[in-house]
Order: sequence, then structure tokens, then C-alpha cells
Amino acid sequence: MRMLINSADTVVADALRGMAAAHPELEVDADKRVVVRRDAREGGRVGLVSGGGSGHEPLHAGFVGLGMLSAACPGEVFTSPVPDQMLRAAKAVDSGQGVLFVVKNYTGDVLNFEMAAELAEDDGVRIEQVLVNDDVAVTDSLYTAGRRGTGATLFVEKIAGAAAEEGAPLERVAALARRVNESSRSFGVALSACTTPAKGSPTFDLPDGELELGIGIHGEPGRERRPMMPAREIAETAVAAVMEEVAKVGPAEDPVLVLVNGMGATPLLELYGFHAEVAAALAARGVQVARSLVGNYVTSLDMAGCSVTVCRADEELVRLWDAPVRTAALRWGC
Repeated sequence: MRMLINSADTVVADALRGMAAAHPELEVDADKRVVVRRDAREGGRVGLVSGGGSGHEPLHAGFVGLGMLSAACPGEVFTSPVPDQMLRAAKAVDSGQGVLFVVKNYTGDVLNFEMAAELAEDDGVRIEQVLVNDDVAVTDSLYTAGRRGTGATLFVEKIAGAAAEEGAPLERVAALARRVNESSRSFGVALSACTTPAKGSPTFDLPDGELELGIGIHGEPGRERRPMMPAREIAETAVAAVMEEVAKVGPAEDPVLVLVNGMGATPLLELYGFHAEVAAALAARGVQVARSLVGNYVTSLDMAGCSVTVCRADEELVRLWDAPVRTAALRWGC
């Protein structure tokens, strides 16, 4: 195993210490595992809290800041954070307007955020929750009942965060977050397995010359394995799977937001080439792309591969997507 770490036991705490050193605008507690926007309570905004297992960076801590999350709770690698972290985050960001929990559909995350919501409400913090379940590849998986939460998490956090920044009330922010999730679908492809620091070896076996279609962000199995294909064929497969579902959402004339997301080990040279094929596949279907984002945002450690997320977006969602954002991993308009 060759990794830039001190030990598997301290990898998350060490990363958080590094984030604190690099981003003084964030309040990072490496021991209690909470990352908070320092001005979270200013302006009477709704708070946004998300979190999940580490190993998917920059999700979620990299999205804490103006126009996006108020706080994030990183768990151990591929392990849900605990309710105490979520409760601490909710209290740290609540300005009296309530807090929205953004929860990816993984069993541990769902159960722990539900428990944290009950505890927070007992302490007088008003909580709404939105479940992100955008992955069309499989209905049930090793970690979930129902569809997995993947790339649409970024769309939900950005658009709901923009609404909160504008002063929208909790019910409105939550409704927008749910609409984004309902309008978004994703499909992932793995070209290699990932290696967790604790295991020190690939989490699954993917023979040379093969790829896995519909992979999850923890290395969960996908729909099928096939011999390696050109990027054009992979893009067509992903877009066909996604658009079969997106076509059922909203007016067909509405444009879409597109995320071509690297899984951690795929260089931008390949991701931009792949995005060209995704754009061509969408154009062939008469789908107008309003905005595109390409890069490593919802990753799986050192997995090679990518995912495609498409969100049907009306004028309001596009406007909120364009609104200023300033986080460690995403920033524009500031």
C-alpha cells in the first residue's frame, strides 16, 4: 500500500487538520469531526447540514461555505457519522430559522440523521430532512434500500444553499432540495476498484480489460460487467440510463444541469473528453444543456471511473445554480 498518510487510524483526523490549516474561514474540529462555516449564524439564514463517510472528498466538507452548506459531519472512511456529530452541527448553525439535513440514501446515514433530528428537535431546533436517491443503476444495494444517493447531492446542496443564502424560509429551502433530487438522476462507471486505508488492497476484483457499469461510490456492485469500451460507448450507456428517468420529470423543453464527475483517479484530460461524448449524446436526444460541471466532486478514494448526473432545471433552478458560492471545492460569482 502506497498512500500519503501517517496511519489508517488517523487519516480522517489528519485530513481535517489539513483542511483547518488551508481554510481559516472554516471552523474545523478534527476531534469531534465537525466542519462549520464561521459565519453560519449571521444573517438569520436557514442552516444546511450534510455528512457521510469520508473517502468521497470534496463531498461534504469541501462544500461548506457561502451559498452552500453551513456545516458537514465527516465519518470514518465509508462509515456514517454518528448522531452526536449531526446534533453538534445543527446547534452550531441554527440561527433560529431551522436546519435542513441533506441525507444520502445509505442505511447508516438515514438512521443516524433521523436520530439526530429527533435529538435536535427535543433541544428546540426545527429540522427538515431531504433524502438524496438519484442513482438509477440499481434499486437496492449493499448499503441501501432503494436508490443510492450520489452526484445529485452536489446539485441539492448548491441550489438549496443558494436559496438559504437569499433568506428563503426552511420549508421553501426543503421543497427546493426535494425538487432538485426528484429532477436528478445519476449513473456511475468504474474502471478500477478503490483501496481503503484500513484494508490496504482493492475493495473488489475487477479484472484487466473490464469495466463495471452502475457502480456505487463505496465500490458496491453495479448492473453488469463488460469488456472495456471507448468513451463514446460508455457515455451513450450512461446517458441512456439517466435520460430514461429524467425524461419523466418536468417539461421536455426545460434544459438540464450536467455533472461529469470523476471517481477520484481519473484525470481531467479523460473527464473532459468523456464530457464531449456526454454532451453529444444529450444533443442527439434534443436535450439542451444549461450548465455543465466537470471534475472530481463525489469521489470514491482512488477509484478510476466517472459518473454522470443530469438534473432537469427550470429558470429558477438555473438561477440558483448560478448564484455566488465560495467553498473549498466550488466557487464562482464572488
